[in-house]
Amino acid sequence: MKLQYIADSKGITTGVYIPIAEWEEMKIRFEGIEAEETDNIPQWHKDVVMARLKESGEKSESVLDFDIAMDDLERSI
Repeated sequence: MKLQYIADSKGITTGVYIPIAEWEEMKIRFEGIEAEETDNIPQWHKDVVMARLKESGEKSESVLDFDIAMDDLERSI
């Protein structure tokens, strides 16, 4: 497995990156692992996300293009 460790600006490991192909293999090998992805998310958080998705569909003119937003952020840094 080719894991990549993610560190913050102080060098402290904060996460692990698993390549998608290996993640797909893990989901097959360890039944139920995928269910854990959403089981730990509180219902209130799911409700907020769903409400925002619905709102973004209704007000599509106010939704920003991801690439344009990222370019704007990078220019402002």
